Amino acid sequence: MDSELQVALIGAGVAAVVLIIGYNKWQERKHRRRAEEAFKSEHRDVLLEPRAGGADGERTEPSFDAPPPAAADEPRRVREAPVTRTAPQPPEMLGTQTDCIIQLEAIELLDVQRVWTAQRDQLAGLSKAVRWFGFDDAENLWRPLGEHSAGKCHWFCAAMQLVDRRGPIGEVDFMRFSGGVQRIADQFMALPAGLPSRVEVLRAATELDRICADVDVQIGVNVVATSNQFEGDRIEAVAGQQDLRLAGDGCFHAQDGQGNTLFTLGNLEPGLFASGGMHGLLTHGLTLVIDVPRVENGPEAFDRMMRTAAGLAEGLSGAVVDDNRAPFGAEAAGMIRSQIAQFQERMASYGIPAGGDLARRLFAV
Repeated sequence: MDSELQVALIGAGVAAVVLIIGYNKWQERKHRRRAEEAFKSEHRDVLLEPRAGGADGERTEPSFDAPPPAAADEPRRVREAPVTRTAPQPPEMLGTQTDCIIQLEAIELLDVQRVWTAQRDQLAGLSKAVRWFGFDDAENLWRPLGEHSAGKCHWFCAAMQLVDRRGPIGEVDFMRFSGGVQRIADQFMALPAGLPSRVEVLRAATELDRICADVDVQIGVNVVATSNQFEGDRIEAVAGQQDLRLAGDGCFHAQDGQGNTLFTLGNLEPGLFASGGMHGLLTHGLTLVIDVPRVENGPEAFDRMMRTAAGLAEGLSGAVVDDNRAPFGAEAAGMIRSQIAQFQERMASYGIPAGGDLARRLFAV
């Protein structure tokens, strides 16, 4: 009894499914006939009719100001894609191991003086030097920006030096710099090309500071009076004979052909030398100092410094001694000369050539 009921129910279910499928097919055919009759309407369809000038009634697709079809034997013309601006590489004198670099892209040309004024306000108080550059599209190069710069640019580059002789930047410097540049970007509706990673920048600063501390060496020799004190007028005269020039920092400077300082001559006692103030000055000694990282050819500069020290000692009736007041002989000078060469070779291995632009700004005084 139960089995007969189950068979009957199954049969009824199959019949219902067949009826539903059949009904759907009938509805599908009905709608298809109506669509075909609509397409046979006498109304013109301009999208399906051939355009004037078409060959053999061939259908031509509508377009906006489309050029006429090319002949079969002519190459097909294609329209070039619009040229988009890409971010230029940072200035060559910068590097991620020595600078925190942020580039800005302005949608419209920005006056460089407006940017310079804004950055001066936003980045005040940083402990490290910051330099700005504007990209000259016509010359395809970066130009340093300053107080008197003129023109307009799409691209700008801000770079904060990671290290100087006071040490590396800290997190406060990084946040103040990156935040200030972001505010400048917001002010001019510009877009940063990507903010550097705080962790990576601080790590690079720490490593660079370690390298710089390893080679930051200054070497000095003294010329001391053996009897009476040195008089200021006489010091100035003898220094001039040794081709030394008094500068605004209170020291005499020996310079190379490009005007770079090779070594300095200062007062061994407290007090600075001043132009017009040498008369009446008395001192027991002078000190000559060579700043090893900032001199291009350290051994040669040291040789010149030792010759100058000997000339000063002779002209002032003094003696050349070290910091312990021991006579500074040829053997000691040869050893120090060798050490200077080693320090500068180490700098070159770090990618910081002694006396180069990078060394001069990392070891700025």
